[in-house]
Amino acid sequence: MIKAIIFDLDNTLTDFVKMKDMAIEAAVDAMIDAGLKLSREDLKKRIYAVYKEEGIEYQKVFDKFLQDELGRIDYKILASAIVAYRRARDSALVLYPHVTLTLMELVKRGLKLAVVSDAPATQVWLRLCDLNLQHFFHHVITFEDTHERKPSPLPFRKALSLLGVKASEALMVGDWPERDVVGAAQLGMKTVFARYGDTFGTVNSGADFDINDIIEIIDIVDRLNEAA
Repeated sequence: MIKAIIFDLDNTLTDFVKMKDMAIEAAVDAMIDAGLKLSREDLKKRIYAVYKEEGIEYQKVFDKFLQDELGRIDYKILASAIVAYRRARDSALVLYPHVTLTLMELVKRGLKLAVVSDAPATQVWLRLCDLNLQHFFHHVITFEDTHERKPSPLPFRKALSLLGVKASEALMVGDWPERDVVGAAQLGMKTVFARYGDTFGTVNSGADFDINDIIEIIDIVDRLNEAA
């Protein structure tokens, strides 16, 4: 019987890739407008190169880029980038369709909910609060909690322990098969692949269930629990 559901955050509850791309594009335009002499396409590539080197959650991306490009930080350009990035991020950070409805229905069924994310704690909680999701989840596991990223079993074990359920009583929902599906399945959890958030063109997810809309989880849980 399913008693708990664990969700990935980015590209499962919210379209992180779309948000990031729109924010970077806004920052690029702002830097050029502030006087940076680079083409829009080249500038965007260099920003993403910094993210590739430092990690997608790196908070000093524009500082590092400007230091590498100019040998110094031009604070007019830096401030322009940061302000434009934040404005675009805040407007682009939205939930996938039916997320709130799905979470409400799951809570009504008495299920315990958790998030397991590889992102830093501050960024995870900022996104959850920005999206008004912070009260839905009994527990939120971030990188700081185990210092290991999925598919390591440690974040999943931490979640199961805090939720007080066995692996067989939990369902994992995520968009990244190699991390979310593999990590949860190796502990014996049922897995759901959020195909709507897939950015890799995945053909065979290896999950127990593939969904194109998060609301399909409700039917999956109902069928599994009826069968039990």
